[in-house]
Amino acid sequence: MPLEGIYEPSPSAWVRDQVALYEGSGGTKGTTLLDTGMPVVIVTNVGATSGKLRKTPVMRVEHDGVYAIVASKGGAPEHPAWYQNLLANPVVELQDGPVKADFTVREIDGEERATWWERAVAAYPPYADYQLATTRVIPVLLAEPLTH
Repeated sequence: MPLEGIYEPSPSAWVRDQVALYEGSGGTKGTTLLDTGMPVVIVTNVGATSGKLRKTPVMRVEHDGVYAIVASKGGAPEHPAWYQNLLANPVVELQDGPVKADFTVREIDGEERATWWERAVAAYPPYADYQLATTRVIPVLLAEPLTH
């Protein structure tokens, strides 16, 4: 069930460019965050207010076919804009390399969050510094395969 709507590219040039390269190559290029060499996936979601399709590269944190989506915004004091989109419209398309699939997203807490936070920091160590840089608890959401 592909998401429907008009795609609204990010106002951020690096995000627009990364998404275009990733998708334009069929998931064979642009698969790492800038020059870090660390893998990313592309999350397509529906905007909470605009209703338009939004696409965001996020760090690849995967375990047994489930993905963590970490709303870090680099340790900024506020959540990234897409966080509210995922809460309002929890069905997303996630592209991991050449593979696209539909997922349902939910925010996690407690022990489940602690386990996934550990996995997220192992996949992308700067998350630990981002948490230290902000007073907010960085949200962790799980993207679980959508069952039809």
